[in-house]
Amino acid sequence: MSTIDEGLLSPLTVGHDELVADRVVLDALVTAEIALARAWAAVGVAPQGPVDELSSALGWQGPGTLARGHGLDLEALAAASVAGGNPIIPLVPRLKERVPEHARTWVHRGATSQDVLDTALMLVARAAITAVGAALADADAALTEFARIHRDEVAAARTLTQHAVPTTVGARAATWLRGVRRAASRLAAVETPAQLGAAAGTLAAFVEVGGQDAAGALPAAFAREVRLDVPAGPWHVTRWPITELGDALAQAIDAVAKIATDVATLSRTEIGELAESAGGGSSAMPQKQNPASSVLIRSAALRAPQLAATLHLAAGLAADERPDGAWHAEWPALRELLRLALGAGAHAASLVAGLRVRADAVAADLGLTRGLIVSERLSLVLTPRIGKDRVARIVAAAAEGADLADLLRALPEASDLDVDGLLDPAGYTGLAGRLVDAVSDPSSQENA
Repeated sequence: MSTIDEGLLSPLTVGHDELVADRVVLDALVTAEIALARAWAAVGVAPQGPVDELSSALGWQGPGTLARGHGLDLEALAAASVAGGNPIIPLVPRLKERVPEHARTWVHRGATSQDVLDTALMLVARAAITAVGAALADADAALTEFARIHRDEVAAARTLTQHAVPTTVGARAATWLRGVRRAASRLAAVETPAQLGAAAGTLAAFVEVGGQDAAGALPAAFAREVRLDVPAGPWHVTRWPITELGDALAQAIDAVAKIATDVATLSRTEIGELAESAGGGSSAMPQKQNPASSVLIRSAALRAPQLAATLHLAAGLAADERPDGAWHAEWPALRELLRLALGAGAHAASLVAGLRVRADAVAADLGLTRGLIVSERLSLVLTPRIGKDRVARIVAAAAEGADLADLLRALPEASDLDVDGLLDPAGYTGLAGRLVDAVSDPSSQENA
């Protein structure tokens, strides 16, 4: 069997997807199986000695770690998983072959395939969430400093692609930062529960093996062994742990993609206000410095919603007490969403850390409309004095090339106004500075 995906067609994820590789998923599966045996011992049903031997034979390295050194052939296991529709069916006999005979009865004792696979995916997801959260924290720190440095650098705000009113480079970054913080907060709040319900979610097999009290205590003991959240009950067909995780990942990708979209737009040759620290080259045009990181992050944002939608569709179609196909559809969708979030987060942290502002281009673009960027302000100030129609005529004349300052100075009704001050974009940035302060001040409660 050859590896189908080394990232050749997914440059966003190259070097950032090791945490969700098949090998890691296999390690998580083995870890879940070990944890079940150890949970049986923790509730006083399995003898500790054989369970410790089982753990050691399968590469257990201690609480909170994934089992390594179990010696399983990943390719052979994948090929064998086809017949039963999931990898746990061929995994269990392979695990039993590797443990002492007197410990084999505690391998997969009372569990169903979905218990192990769901728990393993939560283990993989938890590690990925931690990594994505760390990348968002790095982006947060870089954006905070960027916003502070450029707090008062006046720039043209754009709405519906056109110049609107003045803003500041810092205020734009503060908007990015609030999105990143909200996404990070939501990701940190995601629950990753273990799964343990036995064949149809009644825990009947566990009751048969250890009695009602032990069976009732087993899920919590199992969750503690794998350092996952204790489940309120089996979630074989109640898939909120998957959909809430998927939604949080999609939101994280959305947040960094907003940054990437603005950087890509503002680094256009004819705009040139921002630049990535290391632009990508072109195979044919040596003068180009493409915003490669922004492009890759945007590619994740284009793919993520459909993956999250697949998770919701699968959740809604999780029939009966165990799903037929809907559960299976989740696995690659969730893994790919984790993979995209890992790549997008890492690229975003690098992007904002090296983001450069071209102050001359910012100033030049701000002046392109020769003062009309403050037309809203003129309307607010002059309409009470000269009426809406006359203001409109002045703006139209300036748009046709007339000098706006001269037009204003010629107004008898505006003789007391500071025309230069009125036309200064820096005087019409509203609360832009405060918005930056709210996110750059560590004591601020502005997190959304």
